[in-house]
Amino acid sequence: MSLALTDLCRYPIVQAPMAGGVSCPQLVGAVAEAGGLGFLAAGYKTADGMYNEIKQLRGLTGQPFGVNLFMPQAALADPSAVEVYRHQLAGEAAWYGTPLGDPDSSGDDGYEAKVAILLEDPVPVVSFTFGCPARETLDAFAGVGTFTVVTVTSPQEARNAQWAGADAVCVQGVEAGGHQSTHHDDAQAGLTGTGLLSLVAQVRETVQLPIVAAGGLMRGSQIAAVLAAGADAAQLGTAFLACPESGAHLLHKQALTNPLFVTTALTRAFSGRPARGLANRFVREHGPYAPAAYPQVHHLTSGLRKAAAKAGDAQGMALWAGQGHRMARELPAGELVELLATETDAAWAAVSGRGAQ
Repeated sequence: MSLALTDLCRYPIVQAPMAGGVSCPQLVGAVAEAGGLGFLAAGYKTADGMYNEIKQLRGLTGQPFGVNLFMPQAALADPSAVEVYRHQLAGEAAWYGTPLGDPDSSGDDGYEAKVAILLEDPVPVVSFTFGCPARETLDAFAGVGTFTVVTVTSPQEARNAQWAGADAVCVQGVEAGGHQSTHHDDAQAGLTGTGLLSLVAQVRETVQLPIVAAGGLMRGSQIAAVLAAGADAAQLGTAFLACPESGAHLLHKQALTNPLFVTTALTRAFSGRPARGLANRFVREHGPYAPAAYPQVHHLTSGLRKAAAKAGDAQGMALWAGQGHRMARELPAGELVELLATETDAAWAAVSGRGAQ
């Protein structure tokens, strides 16, 4: 390992990798230039698409940045459950005038090809979601000077990441928006999780690795809280989703503070994997019946999500968001990084002042 976590950014602020086009080069570059650590999201992209985004980002900043990879998923889905869900979604297909996707589309997003590119042309940081790579892979990244981070949702997953040779863990609390990065998901897993502050404390007592804390963080005072709990940095996704540089759909950005969407829910409705998003009509109607079938459900609903966005119907879109979404601020990403850093310092000063009295 040639880098430490503190070498990667001026502030302990990480912009989360948000797949689907949100974490675009413009957003990552703005965060990096302001002193945070930005992440490109390679999930759902081809290897060539990932390479082109890295090339574009390098033209925007010379600061460190990261690339996030989805780990390949074992085929655990019950085909009959997926077929039942297909029939349930038939009305949605008719409503939006688009066919349902093929749930048996290849689940291979080119993971091995992406790893090969990142080893041949290294980036400062690579993180992993939905699992932990083998030691050989993490050792190979260490050999080219890349800092590796494995996203975890339990102390045991953190232990596994340490054993495998990860440089750090991203501890994801249940408050986080988007997909929960559980390493194993099946019908028995349920839609549950551990709160971030408790999880950070548990992981800090379990492993001797740097910790990046993620889950519903929107203000500097919350960043200060997770740092006090034992984290080395804080990762924010929803907070950056509303930034003008973000690649999120305008309806998605507006929905964060729209009074129609007052709460979030963990759901399998759109992808077959637990993910937190704004509770809209699609989540309410289909969430209770969606099977544990990723990426089959993701492929099945892909056309529906695109059609809903094209129709301007936020009630049919996957509006991923963390529990703090109502606190979103429409600020340029660089300004947001600076404001979060100022708020964090102020929170530390306030606590230190009280402690000195």
